[in-house]
Amino acid sequence: MNLSLSFRSPEPSLCHRRYSCPIKYPQKQQVPNLLRPKLYPKIQFPIPKIQTQFRVTARKWSPMEGLSQEMNTIALQNLDHAPARRRVRSAFINVHKQLDHCLFKMDNAGIRTEEWYGRNSRGMEIFCKSWLPKPGDRIKAALCFCHGYGSTCTFFFEGIARRIAQSGYAVYAVDYPGFGLSEGLHGYISDFDELVDDVIEQFTNIKGRSEVRGLPFFIMGESMGGAVTLKIHLREPYKWDGVILVAPMCKIADDVMPPAIVLKLLALMSEVLPQAKLFPQKDISRLSYRDPRKRNTAGYNVISYKDQMRSRTAVELLKATSDIETQLNKVSSPLLILHGAADKVTDPLVSQLLYEKASSKDKSLKLYQDAYHCILQGEPDDTIFTVLNDIVTWLDSRCSPN
Repeated sequence: MNLSLSFRSPEPSLCHRRYSCPIKYPQKQQVPNLLRPKLYPKIQFPIPKIQTQFRVTARKWSPMEGLSQEMNTIALQNLDHAPARRRVRSAFINVHKQLDHCLFKMDNAGIRTEEWYGRNSRGMEIFCKSWLPKPGDRIKAALCFCHGYGSTCTFFFEGIARRIAQSGYAVYAVDYPGFGLSEGLHGYISDFDELVDDVIEQFTNIKGRSEVRGLPFFIMGESMGGAVTLKIHLREPYKWDGVILVAPMCKIADDVMPPAIVLKLLALMSEVLPQAKLFPQKDISRLSYRDPRKRNTAGYNVISYKDQMRSRTAVELLKATSDIETQLNKVSSPLLILHGAADKVTDPLVSQLLYEKASSKDKSLKLYQDAYHCILQGEPDDTIFTVLNDIVTWLDSRCSPN
């Protein structure tokens, strides 16, 4: 049997054939075609009674309209290692400020931000960032954030964090090893539980910071970050004052899962070639961003992981969701679940099941009619602000002054 696999990651694929530019420029620049994607050589893997052929291709890339050839070339460079990702992010900071998206245009003057690198117990540099309320404003509580697969705690989350900080909360986030600005092979998760350990380590350090010592601590996770958040809560059930889950990855939706035979082959490949980009997946950006303009804006998150999922990463995510499914009844913290009712990436029915099975006495489930997976980034502005307001209202109701 011959399998020819060419695929994308299960989080939104952020590279499209054409962009309608969300940056407002006085004149539109003409951008020539740049580098064409290279094809890696075909690799033959002998498997008993099965002849399997994998064709692994580099990510497809079309120049982003409105950007110079120089900026497109910067965006196209190899991002396997953190120094390159950090250079690219620095080069695009001014570009991001001009993006036509509500999360980049909110007036949050006075919010204090800080960026730093902490080291985990394995000696890797982990990118951390904080957003604090305006000087003189009382800090009600702290919120720690876990980002989704392929993403980063910068870009879209900057606007989300600023909105929450404006309401009186100290917000903290980290990039996982191998993602965003942290060290590690881009998009590679060798062990999901080890990743959870890394996040716990950084959040434990954050809890000791002087500005939030002794305050309530909440944790929020989006998509794969929801799985990270649940794993953290199950490890530390009494160390968090509440859990917020946004379209959590408790189970990957059947619509985006590959066939069973492919999963078996990938389990084998994760042992033979763990870092190879072999996970077959549909381009699901249209299932993730309901608003086409916001879908185009997502392409400017240039340090997000956009290639095919690495084989070990895929197996680790499947193992993590399988483990979480068996422990839904152990979720005991005050719980807020927010999910798009039309999400076909992570299943809203599983969020409903989590809500029903969780042993939490204080739990809420909010489903947003017609909304897709990225309810905080890819919906019409009014939906995005509704979700943000729901988060702040929930926090406020649990942080009222005595």
